[in-house]
Amino acid sequence: MRVVHVSQPVTAGVAAVVVDLARAQRDLGWSVTVVCPPGPLADRAGELGVEVRTWHARRHPGPGTVAEVVRLRRVLRGLAPDIVHLHSSKAGLVGRLVVRGRRPTLFQPHMWSFQSATGPVGRAAKAWERLAARWTHQLVCVSDDELAAGRAAGVGGPAEVVCNGVDVERFRPDDRVAARWRLGLPDVPTAVCVGRLVPYKGQDQLLAAWPAVRAQVPDARLVIVGDGPMAERWRASCDDESVRWWGHDDSVADFYAAADVVVLPSREEGMALVPLEAMACGRSVVAFDVSGVRQSVGEAGAVLPAGDVAGLAEAVAVRLADPSAADLEGAHGRRRVELLFDRRQVADQVATLIDKLLVGAR
Repeated sequence: MRVVHVSQPVTAGVAAVVVDLARAQRDLGWSVTVVCPPGPLADRAGELGVEVRTWHARRHPGPGTVAEVVRLRRVLRGLAPDIVHLHSSKAGLVGRLVVRGRRPTLFQPHMWSFQSATGPVGRAAKAWERLAARWTHQLVCVSDDELAAGRAAGVGGPAEVVCNGVDVERFRPDDRVAARWRLGLPDVPTAVCVGRLVPYKGQDQLLAAWPAVRAQVPDARLVIVGDGPMAERWRASCDDESVRWWGHDDSVADFYAAADVVVLPSREEGMALVPLEAMACGRSVVAFDVSGVRQSVGEAGAVLPAGDVAGLAEAVAVRLADPSAADLEGAHGRRRVELLFDRRQVADQVATLIDKLLVGAR
């Protein structure tokens, strides 16, 4: 069995999913290759002993897409895979143009491109996904909401929901005070937000809510972990000394452990890993009700109407003022992750889909 995973993103949630699947499938005795641009995904896969092939590709479509198609065609021709698993809208675009249904193809959008695009670009993305469904043997969505959004856009074909999962051994409850000491953070009420600094992740909405949080909990601190194209602009607009801009850090488990509450202020998601990781660490989550959030969080925190900045501020402040009540939510979240979102269950579900797909192809 030769499986090839193609991904344009090399960081954050998509990369984590690809690494987990590649590792699990390698352990099944399958031949696994990860095809992606240089970066953390390639490095991590290589460390695990998974074969890596370099594919230079940009995040967004453009004039360079033709060259990306040519490069990926060469790579896949040399690998001759039994299954091609495409991760992200960009890999889905280029990969399906290359394969065109001639080999069994799984496509996992990890959030539809048309959910973050508007106007003509968004309409073009919907039209493409409807067309490309003919070259998708199995659509894999990470949440019920993501599948519903695809169906509403007219994307047909066989589809299954396989929720994201996390490593419950790596992400586990830890002492809050010790984590703060390791990070050099003060032992005060602390909210943590982890994510790439881009508009759809919504950190600007959390910053807008933060003064109202401080009004109720004056000694509260906010730690923003991540980097991205909006970092400079958002930092320049924020002169609050209680906000700590940490930048990118791979040791996110320490930040979850240090938090009283973890905040996800996103405008769009597929099914974000941050709430699942925070819950696995026994921390309460406050999030906007975007795709996958209600399905993942359950009763492990507060899920608010998207864009409700005032409600976000109130929910965060309540949990910072009463961390013991927040920890009860966190304990519920840990149990929920162990039951529903263990990465081993995810890997088993995908392996079963691949087996069925190959049987059908033969």
